[in-house]
Amino acid sequence: MAILLHMPKETTKKETTKEEQVLDLARKAKILRVNDLSEKGIHPEHLRRLYQRGLLVRMGRGVYMLPNTSISANFSLAEVAKKVPRGIICLLSALRFHEIGTQSPSEVWIALDRKAARPRVDTPRLRVMRFSEAAFSSGVETHKIDGVIVRLYCPAKTVADCFKYRNKIGLDVAIEALRECRRSRKCKIDDLWKYGKICRVANVMRPYLESIT
Repeated sequence: MAILLHMPKETTKKETTKEEQVLDLARKAKILRVNDLSEKGIHPEHLRRLYQRGLLVRMGRGVYMLPNTSISANFSLAEVAKKVPRGIICLLSALRFHEIGTQSPSEVWIALDRKAARPRVDTPRLRVMRFSEAAFSSGVETHKIDGVIVRLYCPAKTVADCFKYRNKIGLDVAIEALRECRRSRKCKIDDLWKYGKICRVANVMRPYLESIT
């Protein structure tokens, strides 16, 4: 009579190891995308399995994190940076990050190149602004928020953007941002002039700049 030997399933062990790697990545990065796994040679199926077992929570299409992860007040910016890596945090959201003025937007404001496709993001809510090449690429800073590298505009560039899009956010918001930026010494007058020229609003900003210098 033939005796059947039950050999240990190597694939199960390998899968367990891969899932441990995914959880380790989640602990280090806080926010995981499918692409993050692909770069490590890990199949995205492991994300789905960990999610089904309750070991990961899904933050949106293709974005996961560990349950009960400690996050900062700017977590939504990190989430958007993961979901829209070509976007740059701008206008009201940048003001909020830099602690300039009193704005508390319910949406995350991001700048995209005019030719970029509109992002397919369910949450958080986005306000997408289209910038020309010069305005899009100037004044960009990088900050690490909740383990994610986030691109956003520096204070002086953000103030210039506020004047450029004053019809959308209100001239009073732009003036408040300018005065608060100078009062708190978050930018130099020369930088405000520089970005005002790049955004083609130097003449609009002139009387307000002259009143505070």
